[in-house]
Amino acid sequence: MSKKQKKNYLDYVPVCAPEHSWDLNERNLVVIRVENKGFYNRLAQRFFHRPKVSHISLDEYGSFVWQQMDGKRTIFEISHLVRERYGDKAEPLIPRLAKYFRILYQNHFIGYSTPLEGGGSIKETKS
Repeated sequence: MSKKQKKNYLDYVPVCAPEHSWDLNERNLVVIRVENKGFYNRLAQRFFHRPKVSHISLDEYGSFVWQQMDGKRTIFEISHLVRERYGDKAEPLIPRLAKYFRILYQNHFIGYSTPLEGGGSIKETKS
């Protein structure tokens, strides 16, 4: 049998984490709401007056990218939409976009779906 092929990061399909909701603010930028749960968060809320819900505001580029995540588009397809909208202002596009998605993933704002080998179906990966 042949060697296992490496998956291309640009073929991943980013999906918003269902535990976080989001809205657009008055400037049409995305604001993600993160509920601060758990024992340590409750302590911080009680003793240090930390909020129960944090609001994470994305900038113009991040908001545009966030709104393109529909559970069907790959990172590569999203990069084309960013290039169409922002042109040279988005360069170096692929490294910036890859880093942005890694940060969203590490902070549990998104997960990934990838096509299974053989095509057709989607496999969810944990965020």
